[in-house]
Amino acid sequence: MPKTETMHHIRYTFPQVTLLRESGIGVAEIAARTCYDSFANSENDAIRQAPEHLDVEAINAIDDSDLLDSLAWVHHHHSIIEHSTLSYLVRGTSRGVLQEHARHRVQSISVRSTRYTMSSVINAFVAAIVSGEGEAAFVRNVLPLDLFVVADEAYQRIEIAGMYAKLHYQYTLSPEYFIENAVAKSSRHLLEEPADADTLYAALEAGKKKRNVGDAFKHVVSDNWKVDMVITFNLRSLKNYFDLRTSGAAWFQIRWLAEAMKTVTPEKYLRLIDKRYKRIDSQ
Repeated sequence: MPKTETMHHIRYTFPQVTLLRESGIGVAEIAARTCYDSFANSENDAIRQAPEHLDVEAINAIDDSDLLDSLAWVHHHHSIIEHSTLSYLVRGTSRGVLQEHARHRVQSISVRSTRYTMSSVINAFVAAIVSGEGEAAFVRNVLPLDLFVVADEAYQRIEIAGMYAKLHYQYTLSPEYFIENAVAKSSRHLLEEPADADTLYAALEAGKKKRNVGDAFKHVVSDNWKVDMVITFNLRSLKNYFDLRTSGAAWFQIRWLAEAMKTVTPEKYLRLIDKRYKRIDSQ
């Protein structure tokens, strides 16, 4: 069960974060030593030997660097740590957080696409409208999909009913056009066969998915909609992200995400970007 947090008396599901990849800090020290031509001064054997023997595996395994500590905390020369990157898998944050993330310019981000992944919602609506069972059937079949960061079922039912109202309005404008954009040709014969909403929904789910189904219908998605994403920051940008987004002034949902990301970030990176982790001899 995903962890939940309560804010303003409403329960929200908490984002789950996994560190997928880390580049290490050795590359950042190589970059710094290249600038100063000071490889011989490193406390790390792999760095000292780099001009004659480049052991990439050993460089990537470095956990500490006196030079990087000095550059980060004494000289505030943070451009060097851009050579270290971390990639995170985020599950269950909101589209509202996604919009906040877009304000951080230097990051790579790949997000679960509503264009390709909302076919279950559309199938549930088609089944509800064709069977004549309407909103109740739509809510019944969409609720288990766990689409929203708000964890309160009563609130989720309001969200789903709102989606139904918007889809129903679009359907009434042109039922033929709606079905054409909602259901793959190979499954349209199912609409001619008498069935209750649950049976028709299951049959549509088992059939071929309409390509890019979200193109015509993603307007029903709110900021409460859950998204999964993979994000990659260089260490300098991650410092800026953590500084801003773990602050008490940050919006609570993105603060939860930033705190979860920091929890899975190895300490060797935090020592270079967070004062609470920096080495005593860097002061």
